[in-house]
Amino acid sequence: MLEGLEIVEVLASKVRSGTETWRFDPEYFQKQYLEDERVVAARSDAFCSFANIGISVDASAFYPSIESYYGEGSLPFLRVADVDSIIDFETCTCIPEKLCGLFPTLAKVWPGDILFTKGGSVARIGLVTKPAAVSRDLIFLNTSKLSREDQSFLYLYFQSNFFNRALLRSSSQTAQPHLTITLVRNLSILVACDALKVRLLNFVESAFDAHASSIGFRTKAETALLRSLAIESWQTPEPLSYIRNSLDAFATGRLDAEYFQPKYAKLIELIEATGQASPLADLLQTNQRGKQPEYAESGLSVVNSKHVANGEVRVDADNRYATSSDSSLLIEPGDVLINGTGVGTIGRAAPYLHSFKAIPDNHVTILRPHKGNIDPVYLAVFLNSLAGQLQVEQRFRGSSGQIELYPNDIAQFTIWVAPENIQAQVRQSVEASFQAKQRATQLLDAAKRAVEIAIEDSEAAALVYLAGVNP
Repeated sequence: MLEGLEIVEVLASKVRSGTETWRFDPEYFQKQYLEDERVVAARSDAFCSFANIGISVDASAFYPSIESYYGEGSLPFLRVADVDSIIDFETCTCIPEKLCGLFPTLAKVWPGDILFTKGGSVARIGLVTKPAAVSRDLIFLNTSKLSREDQSFLYLYFQSNFFNRALLRSSSQTAQPHLTITLVRNLSILVACDALKVRLLNFVESAFDAHASSIGFRTKAETALLRSLAIESWQTPEPLSYIRNSLDAFATGRLDAEYFQPKYAKLIELIEATGQASPLADLLQTNQRGKQPEYAESGLSVVNSKHVANGEVRVDADNRYATSSDSSLLIEPGDVLINGTGVGTIGRAAPYLHSFKAIPDNHVTILRPHKGNIDPVYLAVFLNSLAGQLQVEQRFRGSSGQIELYPNDIAQFTIWVAPENIQAQVRQSVEASFQAKQRATQLLDAAKRAVEIAIEDSEAAALVYLAGVNP
């Protein structure tokens, strides 16, 4: 009757004295959490508190809505979606820096500070590398005043399974879990020796260098494409008014004025002038959106819109799993994925460079080119470039945040089928970017594993492990 269930007996006195917030829900007293408590108690001299090292734990308080300022100014404004091991400063929105002065509760962070995601996808960690403002759904630690060795060690320790469990334990157990700052402040921190911290800093710096190289290669690919198409510095026409024939509106089935902005027609004119333009539909054998998957404990990884970003498809521990049937639409190596929904994510494309199949959810469209027609890596870069994103902007449908880019609209995109040498150059840069990003991930995984070993065994064992890994 109790098979598969977990039962724990806890003294009432322990419940009453357990937390400042009076947690007495059964989730807080799971066996693994109690075992972690015993580890800390048994090695009390190896752990300390945030207060012991002079680190404050804080968050932005309530502030007036600033959505109307998104995209203005140059100060990065970090939100939950931007924080996942390495902070996404590339695609995060920016705001005017003066807002931090106008709204004192809108907090800023500095290079070396560490972020925890407090709401949404809780317990993700990020190391700040440039000044930024932070949303109320992020907790920030003023670790910028510590040495780089200490910053790197804490950044890795906070991503360990041990600390991640502690963070999740401190989160509220509701339909929308969030971290409680009061409880986070009381979490235990491993005290590491200088030798281990110095070694780990080497891994973190190498990982961030590899990540920067990845961005550089990806930028190089897009620059090569735009320069060859002669629109690298093209200024889109933005007249105050324009006129279109009603026949054009009826022919396209669109009555919104935005669809007929002159910049879109001018872009297509530039692409067609190359003599190598093609409707995307003619280049594809598959143009289909996925379906809502049936999630499972194991199976194939599910790719949703948040996994398609920055020109790459992310498949890691963050992906959920689902089962597939013989009739399932699967993502295959060499496909191009494009997001079909959501403000901020719609139209983002990436080549699928992994060697295994995956399952698309109902927000991701698979584009599978005919062999020999166009290089899929080149196609993904084209779709992510100005030439592709303007067509996304023109053809998506809906408003008020409920926007969609349907396969039928994607099929009407006009693509520049570049000469083979240009496509090969773009592919080479993207593949180098992918390899550099994989290298960054491997380095951080190795460093995080070393911290786990230090917790489970000893720092000496962690150093032995790192000696066998080349940073």
